[in-house]
Amino acid sequence: MLRALTTLIVCQLVGEVVARAAGLPLPGPVLGLLVLLGLLAMRGGPDEAMRTTSTGLLRHLSLLFVPAGVGVMTQLDVLGRDWFAIGAAILVSTALGLGVAAVVMQRLSR
Repeated sequence: MLRALTTLIVCQLVGEVVARAAGLPLPGPVLGLLVLLGLLAMRGGPDEAMRTTSTGLLRHLSLLFVPAGVGVMTQLDVLGRDWFAIGAAILVSTALGLGVAAVVMQRLSR
């Protein structure tokens, strides 16, 4: 389990370092997930320790949203000031995401 956790953290660290060093507009954890995907693809999939560790983390995924929720609560003045722009961005991006997902699904199901 310790080795699996270390692998997950190192992948995230590598992604963060690459994102900052290269000045990429992608978050480090997203690049870290790509590194992890490549690593797992080279290994032929996750081993039992990685499965057990990731299942345990996913079981408590809701706890990982607490810092984001606290961050939103600390920015209530910004939300109050820019509520219309934020709401419009959420609605438009949701509609675009659903539309793209529908088109991709249609094309893949043919």
